[in-house]
Amino acid sequence: MTSSHRHINPWIIALTVMIATFMEVLDTSVANVALPHIAGNLSATVEETTWVLTSYLVANAVVLPLGGYFSSLIGRKRFYLTCVSIFTVASLLCGIAPSLGWLIFFRVLQGLGGGGLQPISQAILVETFPHEKRGAAMAVYGMGVVLAPIIGPVLGGWITDNFSWHWIFLINIPVGLLSFTLTSALVHDPHTFHRISLKEGAKFDYLGIGVITLGLASLEIVLDEGQRKDWFGSNFIVFFAILAVVMLLYAVYHELQKERPIVDLRLLKDRTFAVAILMLFVLGFVLYGSLALLPIFLQTLLGYTALLSGWVLSPGGLAVLIMMPVVATLLKKFDTRWLIGVGFFFCGLGLIQMAGFNLQVDFRTAMWSRVVQSLGFAFLFIPINVSAFQHIPHEKTAYAAGLMNLVRNIGGSTGIALATTLLSRRAQVHQANLIGHLAPGNPAYQGFLDRATSLGVLRGGLSPTDAAHVAQGAAYGTVVRHANMMAFTDTFWFMGMLCFALFPLIFLMRKSRAAGPIAID
Repeated sequence: MTSSHRHINPWIIALTVMIATFMEVLDTSVANVALPHIAGNLSATVEETTWVLTSYLVANAVVLPLGGYFSSLIGRKRFYLTCVSIFTVASLLCGIAPSLGWLIFFRVLQGLGGGGLQPISQAILVETFPHEKRGAAMAVYGMGVVLAPIIGPVLGGWITDNFSWHWIFLINIPVGLLSFTLTSALVHDPHTFHRISLKEGAKFDYLGIGVITLGLASLEIVLDEGQRKDWFGSNFIVFFAILAVVMLLYAVYHELQKERPIVDLRLLKDRTFAVAILMLFVLGFVLYGSLALLPIFLQTLLGYTALLSGWVLSPGGLAVLIMMPVVATLLKKFDTRWLIGVGFFFCGLGLIQMAGFNLQVDFRTAMWSRVVQSLGFAFLFIPINVSAFQHIPHEKTAYAAGLMNLVRNIGGSTGIALATTLLSRRAQVHQANLIGHLAPGNPAYQGFLDRATSLGVLRGGLSPTDAAHVAQGAAYGTVVRHANMMAFTDTFWFMGMLCFALFPLIFLMRKSRAAGPIAID
């Protein structure tokens, strides 16, 4: 640390960078529930307004791995302040956007500004805290990253219902100004930063940035739009999928040729870091995948309101808030690998409990299943991050943080895309199987029709013909609900098994504790 850091409490710096990180991650999910309101206000369809979400995620993914490179060009603090400024100004522009086209454009700017906040915040924390306190620092950072997407839909719904969708973006302005002011006064570049500054003879890698930008943008478009456009049945998706593969493969080749790459893929030579990257991908997958599915299940099959489904999720967020400081303390006493194992166990257990849901599941059961899963998130985020940085040189922390955040976000996009696709496909399979029971020769089906027809005639005042039609519609509706229920349980089960499947990878990681030695060479 620099001398300027010595007289500043590192926890003040942690809270300073936490403000912008929380704000940025929150914006990945806060607009979800407001899409119908945005569509109505800007005279667009709900499907068109999904680009409000997609454009932000695409721009965010593009910048995430570039933070280390741009920091080395203009300075870490200056780059961070630039990102905060762009994000805050773009939030104002989003809030006053006169049309959907302008809103999408401003969301791209907002995503570009926000993409640099996560990795640089993490790099600042790693540099600010001594190694034995790094777990506690990651706990603060993790609260923002894990809690924000959970709180986002609830907060977005409340703001939209009580004010207007414009305030979803406008609330970022005072937070952004506060972040800029505190960062300017408290945060400084570490002394190790100057060792990697690009000076005389350095060239700006336009080709590398262009290829990475095009590849990641194409990948995000495929993941976000694939299910809506029937995946490879759409020429649009096929085009961007091919573009993503070609550009990203070339990006890997190009970066490996560079002495000072934009994305330092050589960090993956460290076995522990490589395993941590894979685990972060799965963490993003199950966090965002389950977060997308559970509210849909509660609202479409159980008839919950958006607010009530938010209350099912909220105790899970509280569990994360309570447990992260506990996990940070346990890091000093236990090998990070065992804590990661505990995390994947609880995360998988919660998802397997969700796989046991039925159409009569009560509020308490749904809530506690989410709490169990959230306990897993608390045990995963901090130990994985501490293990990942264990043997990363200090001058590479921004590069490592950018790569880690990128992988976790792509995992989240993949989780949402694959979970919704699996849900749709399994619902079709189960519906096709169940519909076979709606045959005239089936005694159970015929008995249901007879009872429902009699009720329609006696209590509904319908003619026998109309009552029979209503009974058949009710039978079909019951089949669809049960098919969807079975599809949800299949998808939750798949994600739960994915968590358990990662257990063997724990033994590929190096043994480490938060209080142990760190290699910086």
